[in-house]
Amino acid sequence: MTNPSFDTKIVHHKADQSLVPNSKTTPIYQTSAFTFKDLDHLESYYEGNSPYLYTRERNPNTDELAGTVAELEEAPAGVATSSGMSAILAGILAVAEPGDHIVAAEDVYGGSHKLITKELPSFGIDVTMVSFSDLKTVEDAVTEKTKLLYTESISNPFLRVEDLKELVSIAYRKGVKTMVDNTFATPYLLRPYSDGVDLVVHSGTKYIGGHSDVTCGILVGNEELIKAAQQKVVTLGANLSPFEAWLTQRGAKTLGLRMKQQSYNAHQVAKALRNHKLVQNVYYPEYVSERGHGAIVTIELDGTVDIEKFFQSLGWIKIAPTLAGVETTLSYPVRTSHRALSDSEREKIGINDYVIRLSIGIEHHEDIIHQLISTIESSVRV
Repeated sequence: MTNPSFDTKIVHHKADQSLVPNSKTTPIYQTSAFTFKDLDHLESYYEGNSPYLYTRERNPNTDELAGTVAELEEAPAGVATSSGMSAILAGILAVAEPGDHIVAAEDVYGGSHKLITKELPSFGIDVTMVSFSDLKTVEDAVTEKTKLLYTESISNPFLRVEDLKELVSIAYRKGVKTMVDNTFATPYLLRPYSDGVDLVVHSGTKYIGGHSDVTCGILVGNEELIKAAQQKVVTLGANLSPFEAWLTQRGAKTLGLRMKQQSYNAHQVAKALRNHKLVQNVYYPEYVSERGHGAIVTIELDGTVDIEKFFQSLGWIKIAPTLAGVETTLSYPVRTSHRALSDSEREKIGINDYVIRLSIGIEHHEDIIHQLISTIESSVRV
């Protein structure tokens, strides 16, 4: 294939079949270590002529997953990690050292916010959180010690779409690196590396895996930065297990199909709820890409809705602290994803007791809409 499309590449990623040739799918290399026939063979590993020694360092399954996501993001290299959070940490530590400074978007996922504001200072890294809605503010926050700008391609939970090209332009002028969490968009919708972003991170737990049965992260970028990040993964023990990598790789093959349906469904849900009298605000991107606008819809309910009753009346829709499975689920940012933020921090970015994040699944969109509207209307305070 000279120039295969996204949907073809994701199914036919060329995996390393040298260990077990002719297998249609890559076997699960559920081993902690690899053996050697003699000392010369062992030495060949350290000379770079043999790829595998110890699974904490590399494994065929984690390599295949990292390679797949890197290819889809059109990046040269990738590394798979134990979670999205460990992938973010590895990426940051690949760029920033003690005494350095990073600038991050204040409206990122709550777990990322906590990592950046509470944990990075213990590594000796200074942090400034600012609104990336006005990129002039971002540029003004850069100092001579700044090494990295960090944001999300689509923010969590209000779905602000980042101006990646302008962000890259600022980074280029200032001589700093960029890192973007592309979890919500996935490479099906956006490919930040192609826009000049240095590092792209995914919580593979979400759409890459797609079936709510794995926890993993993937970081992609140029070979130099990924080599540095991989060393952090090895040293910190943040590696992904072979079985988790295998499951994620299996799920990834249907990413295009799932995102197409889920994005379509989300668009229909957003339209249906936008003019409902009991929904104060609907947050859904007007435009992400020609393929769609994402599978997350965030709503703010009217104050007359009893939130406790609403969550008790969802029927077949599940309450979950995560997102992106094939089933439609709801989360409550104030008590889950952004629980660690202070009241003032949540208020600053707009999260209140009536904000609900909807992760739209692959069910028929009319069924999703009917269940949501009936739940909302049955939850009004009497």
